[in-house]
Amino acid sequence: MQKYQIPHTDLHVSRLGYGCMGLGGHWNTEPLDPADQAKALEVVEKVLSEGINFFDHADIYMMGKAEEAFSGIWKALGTSREDVVLQSKCAIRFQDMPNPGDPQRFDFSYDYIISSTESILRRLNTDYLDILLLHRPDPLIEPEEVARAFDALASSGKVRHFGVSNHTASQMAFLQYYLDQPIVVNQVEMNVVHSSLVNDGVTFNRGEAQPKSSEGTVEYCRMNGVLLQAYSPVAGGRLFGNPHEMPAGHLQETAKIVSEMAEAKQTSKEAILLAWLLRHPAGIQPIFGTTRPERIAASVMADDVALSREDWYRLFIAGRGEPLP
Repeated sequence: MQKYQIPHTDLHVSRLGYGCMGLGGHWNTEPLDPADQAKALEVVEKVLSEGINFFDHADIYMMGKAEEAFSGIWKALGTSREDVVLQSKCAIRFQDMPNPGDPQRFDFSYDYIISSTESILRRLNTDYLDILLLHRPDPLIEPEEVARAFDALASSGKVRHFGVSNHTASQMAFLQYYLDQPIVVNQVEMNVVHSSLVNDGVTFNRGEAQPKSSEGTVEYCRMNGVLLQAYSPVAGGRLFGNPHEMPAGHLQETAKIVSEMAEAKQTSKEAILLAWLLRHPAGIQPIFGTTRPERIAASVMADDVALSREDWYRLFIAGRGEPLP
């Protein structure tokens, strides 16, 4: 697996990252089942064997059990902390937690960022995170509090670098104004059939088009050395079925093209979809999360797939469901 350096850091990461949301069993507050941890370690061992060194977490995944399950790699697999790059996210708070009646909310307060990070480190059984992301924008953000939290985490050595997830260009610029540390990552949903980050720019200045909040986000990241990470990079597997058995529409047409390209290039459907992201000059890092060994192997085949401009546009047009302007 090819590697590159994340801008503004000394981190050398695999072109594909592994998303750990599927590890740890179930979305509940029950303790981690040893069988679920054993399964998680089998998955992580397979991912490592394929040359992937980047692992993406969040404090909410499986209510914390995903991080806890992953932490077994230090002893069970004998993995060195320096051999992996660990990223996690915080700021989403569940309904009824910690008190009954509490609403779901996003929390960028100093106290919550600090306490969440300390809990993440405890569950992962590590002294530091390579990258901490703010998971979703908080409308009640007080950027001075975020800056104070980041300063405390950086000076204590608990977090080396910082980023965001699901943020627009203007939200990143606003937050960056208050920070001493550069925002190094923005993780967003992006795939062939969820391509608004590039499609909004294409539809600009059409009579019926309205300004989109995502316009300029890709360009901001490219200009400022912010690594774009794509979650749900294969659209949740919606394009893997037999196109002839799918309802007519743009999903069927896209699935047909993916299947044809995979056959022509003697590779997997997963590889085609991931290669579509890798082809973009922004240097997007797909974060995939299958727990099936055969699909992990199929995904890493993307590292050897080169799409032409024509290939890329053919998929883009099919995925957006209408011709270009």
